[in-house]
Amino acid sequence: MHAKTKAFLLNLLCFTALFVLYRFVLLLLMGFTYLLVMLMAAMLVSLSEPKFLVKKEILWIKLPWRKSPHKC
Repeated sequence: MHAKTKAFLLNLLCFTALFVLYRFVLLLLMGFTYLLVMLMAAMLVSLSEPKFLVKKEILWIKLPWRKSPHKC
């Protein structure tokens, strides 16, 4: 499997897992409408998810609290 495909799938998997978790927690803690909870969860996930990058066919991970990416 190519590194770009792995990066895409890992980004998708991380976003999905964190989105479901944040949505579930926000629905339990706050009494907002469903659409507002989904938008809040999407914004929180986009700020806190790790990003998988490809540089010269090498997979890197960039964590939100770190400045530089690390090799996987």
